[in-house]
Amino acid sequence: MELVHYAVDGAVATITLDSPHNRNALSRQLVTELFEHLRAAEGDDAVRVVLIASAGTVFCSGADLSEATADGMEEGARRIVELQRLIVSMDKPVVVRAFGAVRAGGIGIVAAADVVVANEAATFALTEVKLGLAAAIISLTVHHRMNPRAASLTTLGGEVFSGADAAAYGLVTTAVPDDALDERVAAVCASLATGAPQGLRESKRILNADLVARIDERGAELAALSATLFASDAAREAMTAFLSRTK
Repeated sequence: MELVHYAVDGAVATITLDSPHNRNALSRQLVTELFEHLRAAEGDDAVRVVLIASAGTVFCSGADLSEATADGMEEGARRIVELQRLIVSMDKPVVVRAFGAVRAGGIGIVAAADVVVANEAATFALTEVKLGLAAAIISLTVHHRMNPRAASLTTLGGEVFSGADAAAYGLVTTAVPDDALDERVAAVCASLATGAPQGLRESKRILNADLVARIDERGAELAALSATLFASDAAREAMTAFLSRTK
């Protein structure tokens, strides 16, 4: 069953995460389909703007811990690094509609996007620290977007913060009331779609040059660190306890 849907309406390609059984967690299947749809949008000359959204009340719950294994985590971490790099380096602006809960790796997608509109009541949390992990691979984009004090508070604390907080911290572009979210997202996409393809491409390259360099310089190192932490006894205990509670 398809976990990520793709639709094109005029100049906007909409990619929708729809994996309710695991709260849109970044499973291998979901990430693979997300890559495929991003590349389809990149290769479609009619598309000028890419919108990533979600079905339901959870944008993304982060890594799929049910797939966590010592052997597979580094490969999975590298894929998330590649996913962030693809979003950052695409020739077309990427907009995220961040509605509801956004956790861990899902925040990496948010941070990689060019423009993010969240609902004020959305909830964000870098929960890795609670599981004996670190926000390693997503720090590539998250810490690039957030102001340093906010990055320290959210990364070390792992506590929940709102969409309004996320806007103040620099993680999202703007936060609006729930009933205004779709209208604001549509307005942003329509505005971006008026840009000429060459102008959008070159402007995005200028804006994201430092971030692409950051990902290329530290991506492999942080993917290896992430895998090491996932394989540790401390993290295994914490994740087992977490999965037991959620079940």
